[in-house]
Amino acid sequence: MKKLLVLFIVFVSWSGRAQETTLFDQGVEFYKEGQFERAITAWESILESGEHSAALYFNLGNAYFKIEQIAPSIYFYEKALQLDPKDKDILHNLTLAQNYTTDEIVPAPQGFFQSFYQATIGIFSFNGWAVLAILGSVLFAMFFIWYFLATATSKKRMAFSLSGISLVIAGLALCMAFISYGDNKNNRFAIVFAASSQVRNEPLDRSEVSFKLHSGTKVKITDTDADWVRIVIADGKEGWMPKQDLKEI
Repeated sequence: MKKLLVLFIVFVSWSGRAQETTLFDQGVEFYKEGQFERAITAWESILESGEHSAALYFNLGNAYFKIEQIAPSIYFYEKALQLDPKDKDILHNLTLAQNYTTDEIVPAPQGFFQSFYQATIGIFSFNGWAVLAILGSVLFAMFFIWYFLATATSKKRMAFSLSGISLVIAGLALCMAFISYGDNKNNRFAIVFAASSQVRNEPLDRSEVSFKLHSGTKVKITDTDADWVRIVIADGKEGWMPKQDLKEI
């Protein structure tokens, strides 16, 4: 009975993935035929099932860009970039879509240490650092075993050195994975979906308007208050805007 239950679970899992593959392929065909709305429907149905990937988000971004919906396009490119931060196609298409936004925001200059930190942590995603940590641990174990089994002094020295290097790599990668995870958890970003949204000094409709943001602009959420969120943009300006006017990445 247990074997039958396991087989049934495996079959259901396999059937679900086969269906998602079919939906993805259907979306690709719709996209090639210029039926971008139907492609979006097919791909978003995969998201509704709980599955996601950089390729899926990337294709959704492309489809929304084709129907000139820039905010959803940027949103999905950003989602794809979270999973594959070094993909050149994602970066290129994201930059292209951002050129169609209304707001021209000049990022505030970063200091040397901040720039170095961002460049270093951005080498891999959280998953990438975690995989590197596991790989380093496996290599450490292999070289450590080699050290004990080796009889020649030269081989022992080599094994000891390689095991030490592997341990250092594993430790550093593990630290970077934790830091990356913390950044992803604490740094909340969103895309403005409203055609135009007023950013105010306080989370009140009657408070003074500081500036306006438009569809497609990326913001960082720093606080929430009921139906309002406090945001900061790349040039350092900040204020409160209605939560309904943006979609968190």
